[in-house]
Amino acid sequence: MRKRTYTPDANFIDLLMDAVFAVDIDARVVFASAACERILGYTPEEMVGMNMFDLMLPEDRERTRQSVTAIMSGHPQLHFENRYVRKDGQIVHLMWATRWSPEDQVRIGVARDITERKHAEAIQAALYAISEASQGAQDLLTLIQRIHRIVGALLPADNFSVALYDEKTELLSFPYYADEYDRKPEPYRPLAGTLYARILQSGQPLLLSQETAMADEPGVHAGPRPLCRLGVPLKSHQGTIGVLVLKSYPGGARYNEKDQELLQFISAQIATAIESQRMQARLQHMAQYDQLTGLPNRGLLYDRLRTALAMARRERERLSVLYIDLDRFKPVNDTLGHSVGDLLLQEVANRLMQCVRESDTVARIGGDEFVVLLQRAPEAGQAAAIAAKIHEAMSRPFILDGHTLSIAPSIGIAHYPEHGELAQQLLKHADQAMYLAKHKKAPKAAG
Repeated sequence: MRKRTYTPDANFIDLLMDAVFAVDIDARVVFASAACERILGYTPEEMVGMNMFDLMLPEDRERTRQSVTAIMSGHPQLHFENRYVRKDGQIVHLMWATRWSPEDQVRIGVARDITERKHAEAIQAALYAISEASQGAQDLLTLIQRIHRIVGALLPADNFSVALYDEKTELLSFPYYADEYDRKPEPYRPLAGTLYARILQSGQPLLLSQETAMADEPGVHAGPRPLCRLGVPLKSHQGTIGVLVLKSYPGGARYNEKDQELLQFISAQIATAIESQRMQARLQHMAQYDQLTGLPNRGLLYDRLRTALAMARRERERLSVLYIDLDRFKPVNDTLGHSVGDLLLQEVANRLMQCVRESDTVARIGGDEFVVLLQRAPEAGQAAAIAAKIHEAMSRPFILDGHTLSIAPSIGIAHYPEHGELAQQLLKHADQAMYLAKHKKAPKAAG
């Protein structure tokens, strides 16, 4: 039986899903198949005469010229990738198989649309990068700065902000706010009808155009009204913890539903990263600060004292340490209970903070014992003046939970370098000086 052969008609090439192009030596299109309209948005008739480099993303042109040189030297290119701008402004990723025909003086190329594949790869890369950022960032600001760059590789994100919501205070705060016109808002309660309020209330993303009527957010708006605003909720296992917002101004990007889906998809990973970082910060704070008073604890005091001593040696400066013990504190606990005792310690901490500079450190090192580190103390008399100020502040009555309490501090002072060059030496000297001061105030037994 004779085998039948199939001879394609002139339209056969137009049945291909991939686009076929023929371009001359100057990269001008001399032929384009029907698939080019599906991929690039232009009809074959519109394509003829166009220069392919004019449609290409500028960032990819030099690399493509190098590929063209190789092709025309007799080296066909397979799996070469570059990006073009569709007629509607969207970016499309193409993978080419191309060769040069010396007889016809044209390059023949078959282009496959790999935009969806590249899109999926970019999303996976972004998710991995966000996870990596959450492990490596030292603080929340650094983390969100990295997330901004990651999102910016997927979407236009020049104007990018993250707002976190505190259910206890009902306040929105902005750990990160990048905007070419508006300045970072102070924490505020989200106003009904605004973008943040609607997203927090609904837990759903929101895409707004310039024409969409909506109440303005608080703050200073120095520039034009945004062209587009795209906001998505940041959800963790604890619920909606905040909102991520992209914004564009006239002349910028017009976000669409695909952009919304993409941002919503990666927002879960972003929320997890932010929560992980905040948890690390809370754990670090618990490890370094006294939970009752919020003051640095013994470990953090030692770290700061060692750092201050290294600086003092390098700069040939002085510093002083005040060791403080509260007289008559134990009877408060014994007679009024630990709840009143805790209130008293908290108020003592507040008064101590009011007696020193912001550059100084006030630490609670246990029980009713506190230490004040005075950095860059120009002379010994400054420490004595601070001690007198503390004594006066502590001698004023404390009115707590209906009780009027009177206590007094015993204070010991040590100076660097007179009383030691190591942290332990200074603290030991100040501790001994404090006990000596306390002993002098104690009533003598009858003999």
